Amino acid sequence: MIDDPVPSSFNMAAHVLGRASALPDKIALSVVGQHQSEHWTYQDLERAVLGAARGLLDRGLKPSDRVLLRLGNTPDFPIAFLACIAVGLIPVPTSAQLTVAEITSLAGDLAPAAIIAAPDIPQPNHAAPVITTNMLSSFATLAPASYRMGDPNRPAYIIYTSGTSGTPRGVIHAHRAIWARRAMVNGWYGLSDTDRVMHAGAFNWTYTLGTGLMDPWTIGATALIPAAGTTPAQLPALMRDQDVTIFAAAPGVYRQLLKSIIPALPTLRHGLSAGEKLPEITRSGWTTATHSPIHEAFGMSECSTFLSGSPSRPADPQTLGYPQPGRQIALIDSDGLHGTHGQIALHKSDTGLMLGYLNAAEDTAAKYNGDWFLTGDIGTRTVSGAIRYDGRVDDMMNGGGYRVSPIEVEAALTRHPAIEDAAAVELRVKSDASIIAAFYTGPDVIDDTELATHLAAHLAHYKTPRLFIWRDHLPRGANNKLLRRALRSDWEAEHGQT
Repeated sequence: MIDDPVPSSFNMAAHVLGRASALPDKIALSVVGQHQSEHWTYQDLERAVLGAARGLLDRGLKPSDRVLLRLGNTPDFPIAFLACIAVGLIPVPTSAQLTVAEITSLAGDLAPAAIIAAPDIPQPNHAAPVITTNMLSSFATLAPASYRMGDPNRPAYIIYTSGTSGTPRGVIHAHRAIWARRAMVNGWYGLSDTDRVMHAGAFNWTYTLGTGLMDPWTIGATALIPAAGTTPAQLPALMRDQDVTIFAAAPGVYRQLLKSIIPALPTLRHGLSAGEKLPEITRSGWTTATHSPIHEAFGMSECSTFLSGSPSRPADPQTLGYPQPGRQIALIDSDGLHGTHGQIALHKSDTGLMLGYLNAAEDTAAKYNGDWFLTGDIGTRTVSGAIRYDGRVDDMMNGGGYRVSPIEVEAALTRHPAIEDAAAVELRVKSDASIIAAFYTGPDVIDDTELATHLAAHLAHYKTPRLFIWRDHLPRGANNKLLRRALRSDWEAEHGQT
C-alpha cells in the first residue's frame, strides 16, 4: 500500500538495506567495465555500511552532526551516505565538479562536523576534520553499529540545489523521504526483485543514488554501475553482457548512445529518464533502435520525482506522465485558482517533500501557496490526466541534469575585468539538445578559451557556458531587469530553433 503511514520508529538506511538478512549472498551491486568488475553481496554491503557507521562514531561524531561528502565515482559514496544515516548523522553529498571556491562557500553555510574526502576531489578551506577514503575502508572490519531508529520526520540528509538568488541552497530531507519513493516502484520503474538495473550516472550523483542504487536495494534487486572511464559508446555492449533489464540515464546519455551501433538487447524491458525533459526525437530513436520504450519522470531536489509514465501506464506523447500513486498534484494559476493550466504544485502532506531549506526559513515559506508546494514549473493537464510541461516560471537553466541559476553564472562572468554586463541563458541548439550560453558586453570580443579558463576557477564544469556571445548591449526592462527570455527567443529565432 502506498498510502500506509511511515512506521513511527524508522531509519532510512535500515529501510534501504532491509532485504540484506534475507538475501545475504545475492549480488546487490556490481561495478562493471570492459576490463574490470567488482561485486558486492547484500551481506558485504550492509557489513561495510555498519562498519563505516561504527568508525564514524568512534571518531567522535554524534547524531545530528552534518558530514560533508567529497567523494568520487566509487562505492565509497553510497557506503558513506548510508553509514551516516544509519547512526543518525546527516550526510551532505556534493558534486565532485565543484571548485574550491564553490565548496568553501557551501561549507561555510553548512558548518560540517567532518568531511569524508577522496584525495582527488577539491576540498573546502574549512576547519572540519577530514576522514579519508583509506580510513573509511578500514572501518569495514569494525564491529557493526546498530541502526539508530527514531522519528521518521527527523533530518536524514541534505542536498544542495541552485537557488533563484544565485546562492546554492541546502535542501533538508527527512528519513521518511525513502518511504515516499515506493510510489516510483510501479508508478515509474516497473521494478521487481529479479531486475538488473543499470544506471549510467556516476555514484556521486543523487539521481544515481536514488534510482540506480537505493531503490533497487530496497526492493532486493541488483544494481549495476559502469566503471569509471566507461564511455557512452561502450554502454550498449555492457548492457547486453550484463543482462540488464532496466536502464536509467539522463536524456543526454541516450542521445550519445544513439550515435553508436546498438546490439540486440534481449533482456532489456525499458529505459528510465529524468533530470531534464526528454526530447521526443530521442525517445523515438531509442525505441526504434532497441524495441523498448523509455519511461520519463519529472521531479526536483525538494521532492525527487512525482510525475511519470510507467510500464503499466505509459505517458501520452509530449507529456511528463501522470501523478504517481499517492501523490496529490495541482495546477495553480496566477490568481491562485486550481485548474488545467498553471504552476505545478505538490500537496504539503507528501511524504517525500523536504523539511525545508537550510538556514533559509523565508525562502522555505515562499515556496508555499497555502497547503501547496510550488515547483516553479508550468504545466497543462491533458484530457487523459497527464501533465504537459510548458516551461519555468523563472529563468533557471539545466546543465547536464542539474538546475543552474543564471545569477550564479553571471556573477562569475562579471568577475572578468573586460566584461561589463552578462546574461546566462539556456539555448536550444538542436531539436534534441540545449546548452548554457553566456551573452556579455564589453569593449571587445573576448577569446572563448580565455573566458572558459576564467570560469573554470569559479564554477563547476556543468555550470560553465558552452557558448559565448558578445553584444553591444543586453536588453533590460523598465525596472532595469535583465530580459533573458528576449535574448533566448531572439537567438533561437535567428538560428532556426523556434
